[in-house]
Amino acid sequence: MLKLILPLVLLMKFSKSWGTVQLGLLFTSFLLGINYYHNFFMFELGFMFGMDYISYIMIYLSLWIMSLVVLASQKVKNLNNFYSSFVVVNLFLLLCLVITFSSLDYLLFYISFEVSLIPTLILILGWGYQPERIQAGVYMLFYTLAFSLPLLGSLLLLFYSSGSLTIGLSKSMYSSGYLGMVWYFASVWAFLVKLPMYMFHLWLPKAHVEAPVAGSMILAGVLLKLGGYGLIRVMVLFQLISTKICWMWMSLGLIGGTLISLMCLRQMDVKSLIAYSSVAHMSLVLCGLMNFSWWGLSGGVIVMVGHGLCSSGLFCLANIVYERVSSRSLLISKGLLSFMPSMGLWWFLLSVSNMASPPSLNLLGEINLIISVVSWSKFSMLGLSMLSFFSAAYTLYMYSLSQHGLFYNCLYACCSGKVQEYLVLFLHWFPLNVMILNTNIFMM
Repeated sequence: MLKLILPLVLLMKFSKSWGTVQLGLLFTSFLLGINYYHNFFMFELGFMFGMDYISYIMIYLSLWIMSLVVLASQKVKNLNNFYSSFVVVNLFLLLCLVITFSSLDYLLFYISFEVSLIPTLILILGWGYQPERIQAGVYMLFYTLAFSLPLLGSLLLLFYSSGSLTIGLSKSMYSSGYLGMVWYFASVWAFLVKLPMYMFHLWLPKAHVEAPVAGSMILAGVLLKLGGYGLIRVMVLFQLISTKICWMWMSLGLIGGTLISLMCLRQMDVKSLIAYSSVAHMSLVLCGLMNFSWWGLSGGVIVMVGHGLCSSGLFCLANIVYERVSSRSLLISKGLLSFMPSMGLWWFLLSVSNMASPPSLNLLGEINLIISVVSWSKFSMLGLSMLSFFSAAYTLYMYSLSQHGLFYNCLYACCSGKVQEYLVLFLHWFPLNVMILNTNIFMM
């Protein structure tokens, strides 16, 4: 693992040279891509680090999204807006994510999981747009910290009772009664807030709307996946308790996802709409992970990857429009087909991927998740049909309202994108729609 961690540390040395960092990140993700073993065991072991299959997928996603983040944030460099600090903060965040996804020890996992909050906060406060970014940062900080403290207590209790915090050695714990339930909720809550689950999602739209494009892309692309990954790792300990309480998470996921989809239909801010749609997608992932089936696990991982690429691309598009129009409101930035005709195709491609159309990864993942949820209970078909219908509804609403209609009077000009912006969008869309050709990567 050090051959992955050391290059990231060394790249911080070149923070003054934007191009070097860009090439270094793309080259590192290329090296990780060819360093690919198709088995279900741990590899790259040493120093309490190691990768199994899910870690490998998540680390690859982190490296890929971060290299696209640097490519999309060229405006920070052009305006000379403390760009060397910006690069260092992003690389430090990537380092935290790589350590989190590859740690074999629960305590190291917890520490790096929490440390990733600091660079995200610095990104929102330092390079955000509006004065409300302070409130958004405080929201994010307190939501995450308040629910993470019980997790630390839970891990210390686990160490006290079993004598080890190594993830591979952990076995299912069963404490019957009241104490077992408290222990279970203490362990799971931190990840549900990060996922985010409906009712604990209020920090997410605020953080997304106030963050710069880099913050939004990394939040949607990778940081939400920390919650799902943490659940996969921690639920091993609580299989017996979770099977009893599984109905609660399933119903919360389906009802919450439907309510959030209805919320999306009344958003006027593009970024806010994409952020709420993330909550709707992740509620389905929660259902898949909580019912302990292979279909649910593989579907959850596929949707996490597909959603990471898709919503990161949508945030990038929203930012491209924001840089031209200086507004994220759908009332002002509409009629974009007349204003930016060549971007219309990318809006369409990423929007249809967002509503899980073929051949995107989201479709494959959602089919798996639907199979796992319906096999748990036939009654859940009602919630799933509502989720699928409204997910198509709010995506079409976003696409049609932003692309069609009379455009704002002061925009009487035709404006094309830069080659670099098309490259970023292509690099989001290409893996999202081509990886479905080799699905045995994901189908465990």
